Amino acid sequence: MGQTRFASGRPLDVVCLGRLGVDLYAQQIGARLEDVSSFAKYLGGSSANIAFGTARLGVKSAMLTRVGDDHMGRFLVESLAREGCDVNAIKVDAERLTGMVLLGIKDRETFPLVFYRENCADMALHAEDISESLIASSKALLITGTHFSTDQVFRASSQALDYAEKHNVKRVLDIDYRPVLWGLTGKADGETRFIADQNVSQHVQSILPRFDLIVGTEEEFLIAGGSTELLGALRKVRELTAATLVVKLGPQGCTVIHGAIAPRLEDGAIYPGVRVEVLNVLGAGDAFMSGFLKGWLNDESDERCSQLANACGGLVVSRHACAPAMPTLVELEYLFNSPVPITRPDQDPVLQRLHQVSVPRKQWKQLFIFAFDHRGQLVELAQKAGRDLACIGQLKQLFIQAVERVEADLKQRGIEADVGLLADQRFAQDSLNTATGRGWWIARPVEVQGSRPLAFEHGRSVGSNLLSWPKEQIIKCLVQYHPDDEPLLRLEQEAQLQGLYQASQASGHELLLEIIPPKDHPSTHPDVIYRALKRLYNLGIYPAWWKIETQSAKVWEKLDALIQERDPYCRGVVLLGLNAPAETLAAGFRAAGNSTTCRGFAVGRTIFHEPSRAWLEGEIDDAGLISRVQSTFSFLIESWREARA
Repeated sequence: MGQTRFASGRPLDVVCLGRLGVDLYAQQIGARLEDVSSFAKYLGGSSANIAFGTARLGVKSAMLTRVGDDHMGRFLVESLAREGCDVNAIKVDAERLTGMVLLGIKDRETFPLVFYRENCADMALHAEDISESLIASSKALLITGTHFSTDQVFRASSQALDYAEKHNVKRVLDIDYRPVLWGLTGKADGETRFIADQNVSQHVQSILPRFDLIVGTEEEFLIAGGSTELLGALRKVRELTAATLVVKLGPQGCTVIHGAIAPRLEDGAIYPGVRVEVLNVLGAGDAFMSGFLKGWLNDESDERCSQLANACGGLVVSRHACAPAMPTLVELEYLFNSPVPITRPDQDPVLQRLHQVSVPRKQWKQLFIFAFDHRGQLVELAQKAGRDLACIGQLKQLFIQAVERVEADLKQRGIEADVGLLADQRFAQDSLNTATGRGWWIARPVEVQGSRPLAFEHGRSVGSNLLSWPKEQIIKCLVQYHPDDEPLLRLEQEAQLQGLYQASQASGHELLLEIIPPKDHPSTHPDVIYRALKRLYNLGIYPAWWKIETQSAKVWEKLDALIQERDPYCRGVVLLGLNAPAETLAAGFRAAGNSTTCRGFAVGRTIFHEPSRAWLEGEIDDAGLISRVQSTFSFLIESWREARA
């Protein structure tokens, strides 16, 4: 292939025009949609899935559509932006709601699907919504077939094609045939993938000459060619367009046709698919297109484009969702380089982990965390003061106000940092609810305080407790662990940690492990923390965060090297306080001053113990408590900043 296919100097690779809606996926596999009891919410819509999937693969994509002025519309825009997709051309429609789809997975062949798209926002796209400058800034324009199905979106899509032709932008059609969206089935029958219809065929044929690349399944080419057999359909399509044709052949892979249609499909190159066990075929075509475009926009060979496309499709059919199931380049490289075929990607622990850690994640600055997940210590203080335990919840709400003030002060002074908190659900559920959704770093504990061997607050089934947690909240687990513990105790604690790690993988929450070696342990090896972390890595436990006591500069060097070698995706280490005086902690900050993995601190009793005692005993009021907490918190922040200066 030549290097002249695309116009040069374009800031965007592809603009995706079309459907953007919410997918609600049944979480019970094998149930009729009537019997499903819960759904998982994902970004959906064919064009949006492709904008999302290409962005995840490093393509500079933009989305061109409408969403409603509603919570779901905002969720979709935020989801695309998080992946790096340009969302500036997504218009907010004040009159209509964002489209939605309900999907089920009944068995390998049955995927009940109901579109809730009556007069929805993305189908109200207007020709006036199409920005000529946006189209002109891209190498390619992708449109899916649904956005030619009504007069209004036909006009909008045609306007986009006009601009693309004017500015030498390559034009891509994903045929994306859904009979229900052309009014050919009952409204609740979104599952039917093919109904022959001459009117639809003629309508699609009228736009085929305008495209440079046309991608579809065998059934989609049957509708485009208005024929009952594939080769006849392809010949009809070829009469109308010189476009490159990519025919998706399911598990067999795909074929890419540039010139005349051969007497048999096998006479051309068939690029083999990735053999995987299918969970869910929905979204596989969008993943295929994302992979193909990644290669095509880089002027790669047909073979490489097809390899990327087939692998993306193969990984997505083995997973639950459409868009969030899209792989990263890191996952694809792992798949391609595996010495044995990975037929169950959903059960490969490395691939599962890469799917969580190699996707775009929130990037944290230096972290200043107020830890008030303490339960026993505050119960003791409240009882000594003769106070009802309900006042602990009020106290923790005041702590939130102190964090707010600290954050405002940092912003006012132009200090690049993130604040956050560690809070429990026993006394601080209201505080967690107040803090969630503001972009703070938030973690909450799962351990029974003081337990050794480790036990979980809500019983052994820690995963079921996580079902009600917001995704942004981090699982924090403190374990009193020593690599030289007697074997039965060590093995029991390690089994608990492995179970917790697996639960975090399944739920998608990040995990913070707080490792505190027992103070009365006979073994006092100076490398105990280093050895503890190494042991847990050896067991296949990769927490996003570690929380440890301050170490010597020499140990920090070893910890940095260990974490970098074992888990380059680790988010980092935060320092704990253990009720040490603030000046002692400041010395510890200096020892960690050169560490590359230490990201900040998560300190509790040093900040809250004395002000809380005084507040509970009536010596100070709410304002006094907030002021004292803020003062110590700010002192620690200044100490950290001096240590890093």
